[in-house]
Amino acid sequence: MKQEFTITIYTENSIGLLNRIAIIFSRRKINIESLNTSPTEVHGIHRFTIVINETEEVVRKLSRQIEKQVEVLKAYYNTGDEIVWQELAMYKVPTDEIAEKVKVERLLRQYGARAVVIRKDYTIFETTGHREETDKLVEVLEPYGLIEFVRSARVAIIKESHGFHEKLMEFEQSAPGVELVENEYLSKQEEVFDM
Repeated sequence: MKQEFTITIYTENSIGLLNRIAIIFSRRKINIESLNTSPTEVHGIHRFTIVINETEEVVRKLSRQIEKQVEVLKAYYNTGDEIVWQELAMYKVPTDEIAEKVKVERLLRQYGARAVVIRKDYTIFETTGHREETDKLVEVLEPYGLIEFVRSARVAIIKESHGFHEKLMEFEQSAPGVELVENEYLSKQEEVFDM
């Protein structure tokens, strides 16, 4: 049965990786509902947060396929119960409508929205929350002349995770990098490559 999954991918920051990951989804005809990339707490490591609706078996296979990419360090998949997540939403509304109706101001407070830009012709509000909450505020503001609405991609933190930094350190302890070994033939090129 299909359900919503959030895939979290830890990667090196490299050009072209986003395209290769997107191809993995498009080849399987899987629609990406939300995609976010950002740096992590570990310098040089980035995080992709991808939301899809699919069966767990397909998501498991996808995660394994993604991990085969050279720059990918680890891919996790979680249901909504296993993560803490938010989305940012912005709403542009005519200022004269807001100024005249105290009811709108009360509604905005009820949804935790705050003004980020106030001009004569329009006011922009922002709020964070789950999709249902931000969608509900769209419905509430439409009668007051909602001019524009935009929502960000999901940002999520895995509840049971102790952080990828800790996992990275554990990996480094269990499989430390190979020590630098001097190549004994490097200074003897003529002798080694003599034809």
